[in-house]
Amino acid sequence: MFRFFMLLQLGLVLVGLVWMELAGYTAIKSPDPLRDSLAFLLLFFGLMGLERLFSLLFPKSFQAAEALHGQLGTLMRAQGISHHQALLLALVSGVGEEVFFRGALQNALLGGWPGVLLQAVVFTALHPVPDQRAWSYPLFIFLGGLMFGSAYLLTGSLLPGMLAHYLHNARGFYELLDRGENEHHA
Repeated sequence: MFRFFMLLQLGLVLVGLVWMELAGYTAIKSPDPLRDSLAFLLLFFGLMGLERLFSLLFPKSFQAAEALHGQLGTLMRAQGISHHQALLLALVSGVGEEVFFRGALQNALLGGWPGVLLQAVVFTALHPVPDQRAWSYPLFIFLGGLMFGSAYLLTGSLLPGMLAHYLHNARGFYELLDRGENEHHA
């Protein structure tokens, strides 16, 4: 499982980078550490706030999504995925998805705000949910895609999205792995 997901995400990185290079899209139009740092903080805390909002507005759907995540955590533990591997997977997925969806696809899909909207639709479609009770999860993914796409459009840099995506995934993977350890030791 770990190898499969690593290869999938590394494939997104490779396809996205080649696509960006061939099309002349840039990962960072004009470096600005302060701007990128602020965009990263807004993205990361915006995602955390969005999770909290969804847990309050759609508690049953949010719980169904959490149950699906719990199943993923059980599978990760059963496969022997370590915390170090989870961090590596979070890094590769954060970079891969930002390069592919925002850096390549968003630019190719009309660019500008139409590109932001269309890449968020595709991003959502490629994060399917097998349980209809977790209906709010695709909405969360769509809004997250809009946030990441907007950050790239407004800053011209993939770095804030890469870092926020990585930390969001790393936090989630750690919670999944730790949840099982805590339940096992209780």
